[in-house]
Amino acid sequence: MPWRILVKIKNIMAVRKKATPKVDDFVKELTPQQKLLTKISINLKCKNDRQKNFIRLINDHDIVVCAGPAGTGKTFIACAEALKLLTTRPSVYKKIIIVKSVTVLEGEEIGFLKGTMKEKMEPFMISFLDNFHKLIGKEITGSMLYTEMIEVLPLAYVRGRSIDNAIIIVDEAQNITLKNMRSTMTRLGEDSKIIITGDTKQIDMRNGNLSSLEKVVEYFRPMEEVGIMEFGREDIVRNPLIIKIEEIFEKHMG
Repeated sequence: MPWRILVKIKNIMAVRKKATPKVDDFVKELTPQQKLLTKISINLKCKNDRQKNFIRLINDHDIVVCAGPAGTGKTFIACAEALKLLTTRPSVYKKIIIVKSVTVLEGEEIGFLKGTMKEKMEPFMISFLDNFHKLIGKEITGSMLYTEMIEVLPLAYVRGRSIDNAIIIVDEAQNITLKNMRSTMTRLGEDSKIIITGDTKQIDMRNGNLSSLEKVVEYFRPMEEVGIMEFGREDIVRNPLIIKIEEIFEKHMG
């Protein structure tokens, strides 16, 4: 083959190679947040029909209220679906905001906590963040916290904000007053969702009558735009013993 033709073929191949971007080059152009999303894969297997219904409500409504006993998967499913929405609809949802009351357990006062707001919130969020550790691992969870794709806020820091492009998870809603719940729910901005979870049997407030969870379920049940989910003891999936534990406490404490 004449050398001129060989040179021509070589030049054409070089142009084609240059015109086709490598995967590595594409990854280099991604933001830290986008790179994190490429590492996340959520494959949640529901353990009963009510869990499937809870997922459906999260996807179909901008506000979902879920009440039920410990061990039914309320918070775990909320975290899993929030992560899934970040990966499947990244142009709409940019972050997960975790909102939690810092109500101290009865008889467990720990005094003044030093440090930044994040450091002060850490003791209250360990059990919550365990769900993310199970779903995506500690390293990716830490990276999402660092890049603020997961933001942890005490109830007081939500007031006055209009929260756009976020999935807001309000945990342990049984320890939030009706006034504060109203303030939290009205923070819903454009392209955002609020998932409210809690257990009416685990109220830690000094005046349990101020708890908002049961009232919110009652008030918003007739509203089509709000999804209401209630789990029962029969939906507990964490450990079979929990059902018996709940029955014993229900018998003696009401």
